[in-house]
Formats: sequence, structure tokens, C-alpha cells
Amino acid sequence: MRFEILLAPEAVEDLRKLKAKERLAVKEAPEAHLRHEPTKTSRSRIKRLRGMARPQYRLRVEDVRVFYDVSGSAVEVLAIVPKPEAESWLAQFGR
Repeated sequence: MRFEILLAPEAVEDLRKLKAKERLAVKEAPEAHLRHEPTKTSRSRIKRLRGMARPQYRLRVEDVRVFYDVSGSAVEVLAIVPKPEAESWLAQFGR
């Protein structure tokens, strides 16, 4: 099954703030890892977030964290956050 990848407006802003090298890696990662199996967890790449209704998952791309939800046949990217800011972002926006 092929999932549609949607970027929230906040995620688009987050993407613009990244350095060019990070931006390229983050643009390629959803296509490689979320297009076909966005819920398949792994030791290092995809993690299901426990105790949270939103966001449901985290994708690790180098030193950047991509937080996303899966509903039906769509993957909604909620935020793209550098690793040092990930914990504070979850505390502020995670439910």
C-alpha cells in the first residue's frame, strides 16, 4: 500500500529553517521510509511514541527528528525538529 505524505504548515516552516544538507536528507527520508511502511518500527529509525495520541511516531534522520501521525492511507508530518529541541517540542505540543 502506498501512503500519501502530507506536510503540516508548521513542518514546512521547520524544513526551511534547516541547513541545506539536513534539508535534503529530511526530504528524501519520508519517501524512503514512510511511503510504504510508516508504522514499521525499527531500533534506530522509526519509533512509536508511547503514551501519546499525537504525534504517534518519530522518524530519526541524522540529527533531526520528524514527528508524524498515520491515519488511513495518509502520513501527516507534524514537525521537523533538531534533536536538541525534540524533547521540549514534545512537552509543548505532544498530547
